[in-house]
Amino acid sequence: MAEITGDAVTIDELAQRTGMTVRNIRAYQSRGLLPPPEVRGRTGYYGTEHLTRIQLIRELQTEGFNLESIRRLIDAGGGASNEEVLRFTQELREPFEDEEPEIVNAEELARKVGGGPPDPELLRRTVKLGLLRPLGDDRFEILSPRLIRAAEELTALGITPQRALSIASRIRRHAEGVARAFVELFLQEVWEPFEEAGRPPERWAEVRSALERLRPLAAESLLGIFQLAMSDAVDSAFGREIVRMSSEPDGHSRRRRRR
Repeated sequence: MAEITGDAVTIDELAQRTGMTVRNIRAYQSRGLLPPPEVRGRTGYYGTEHLTRIQLIRELQTEGFNLESIRRLIDAGGGASNEEVLRFTQELREPFEDEEPEIVNAEELARKVGGGPPDPELLRRTVKLGLLRPLGDDRFEILSPRLIRAAEELTALGITPQRALSIASRIRRHAEGVARAFVELFLQEVWEPFEEAGRPPERWAEVRSALERLRPLAAESLLGIFQLAMSDAVDSAFGREIVRMSSEPDGHSRRRRRR
């Protein structure tokens, strides 16, 4: 979409630059989605603010918001400038990571994680867990290729896809608890004070920035704690094994290993 530079433009020029019709632009105005133009003489002129607002509205529409929902978001901003309310809404709906999804069919997916024929029950469980999104025509969107690569490595270690999926399900439950903890932290420490202050327009950028910073902080915190927990778990488990092996007669240990 082209930027408006120089002087402001008429509604016909705005329609041309945004790829919209004049009628739709007027409909946006009547719904309170666009601020009024600057009137010079008998002609209304539109600037970069209008172009940016239209762009954001259309992006939110593609993400599933209807015009009434967008209008309520704008009203909730209390006059916030620079489209901070809509930008904040977009930030909320952004994926947590910038990982690029992959599209595969059932056979390709089966080759990645097991090498055998597609397993309908395994596919159903994977979709239910939220790792795959069915697209129809036997095609699926892998939402986290990183997890599929991990499944490939587990298969190479001799672990079945069914067992790997069971582990993924347990991890998902724990991760949901961690995610809720960080969301509650944001709501209690950032959003609620902002609400109590009456959502002042000048603080929308601050709230959005806090949300942006929370994403990497949550990931780094989870990784750091997991590394500590993993070290403790390995030390504990193999410490018990070493003690057990050292207490067994040599012959008994050899017999256990042969079995």
